[in-house]
Amino acid sequence: MERVTIVGLGMGTPGTLTADGRAALAEARRIVGAKRLLETLPDGCTDNRAAAVKPEAIAAALTDFPACVVMSGDTGFYSGAKKLLPLLAGYDVTVLPGITTVQYLAARLGRPWQDVRLVSAHGLRCDAVAAVLGGRETFFLTGGTVTPGEIARQLTEAGLGDVTLHVGERLSYPDERVVSAPARALAGAAFDSLSAVWAEAVAPAWRPLGCGIPDEAFLRGDVPMTKREVRAAIPGLLAPERGDVVWDVGAGTGSVSVELALLDPSLQVYAVERNEEACGLIARNRAQFGAYNLRLVQGAAPAALEDLPAPAAAFLGGSGGQLGRCLEILLEKNPAVRVCVSAIAAETLGRATELLSGGAWQDFAVAQISAARSRKAGPYHLMTGQNPIWLLSARGRG
Repeated sequence: MERVTIVGLGMGTPGTLTADGRAALAEARRIVGAKRLLETLPDGCTDNRAAAVKPEAIAAALTDFPACVVMSGDTGFYSGAKKLLPLLAGYDVTVLPGITTVQYLAARLGRPWQDVRLVSAHGLRCDAVAAVLGGRETFFLTGGTVTPGEIARQLTEAGLGDVTLHVGERLSYPDERVVSAPARALAGAAFDSLSAVWAEAVAPAWRPLGCGIPDEAFLRGDVPMTKREVRAAIPGLLAPERGDVVWDVGAGTGSVSVELALLDPSLQVYAVERNEEACGLIARNRAQFGAYNLRLVQGAAPAALEDLPAPAAAFLGGSGGQLGRCLEILLEKNPAVRVCVSAIAAETLGRATELLSGGAWQDFAVAQISAARSRKAGPYHLMTGQNPIWLLSARGRG
């Protein structure tokens, strides 16, 4: 059976190639891989080389044996070996790992990497804010449009401009460079395409899991706020999933937005509010709870909704009398959107019921939440009733 060895070249320079990899390359009669890698092979390797990147092209180029396929970094770390191996079923295949970028950069920084969160942004969509909000250091393998400058920009715009980033540029090459600075200082900066980013950990500001943050934990001023007992029920009705875009329309102090954002850092929560004082409170509450995946949109609905990304779910706590148009926009953005509308007044309850109980909506349901809280009266605790709230939920038929 013909022999094929997949060799991880490490950082791309001969100095980071393992001894086993060097021996396999010296023995090979044919070497296949990306043009950049073929140009960095150690002395003594065959000139019978074929430039190929796609798995099918690599497999087709294996014409002389023993053969080697060269890949950057480690063959098990975001490597093309994953898609190539099934195409080599008829060969005697050996895989030799190389040194990864995260290993090399960790060594340069003098720190361990076993607890680091690993994220590939190499030619992929990357939500840098979601990645760093897990309380761990984060390593980004960059490439394509997601550059170190783009990662720094995302963090800065979310309010995380003080997070320290370490950018490793052209690691292992003679002109390698490691730059350490706050994200705001690197936002939009240009780096070589052969770069990686190490982000310092962002400690969670709010650690308890679950919904129903105490009312007194929020900054609220004179702005109305959805009470704890109601807030605890809303996420269950919206049922967001990882990575979803969620709107909170008429966000007030941002209490519902914060509850939603803290469910998972991958959620993208848009808090829409027209009142200037309330917007200030939303920004302060976002920082207080570390809910940096919450984006503040100052403006009045429905106009402020037009340019927002399509939501998977939306909570409407206030619509300025434009509930009908707000629901229309939601369906235009996502015909299968999940919604929850809160109502205090009977008129709002009637209007929301009329709009959600038919037509383009399905799974309509109404829940009334009535809560009573204790208050101290001498040696006793008496119960004081809170205003009853209706929560109406439905899902688009799309």
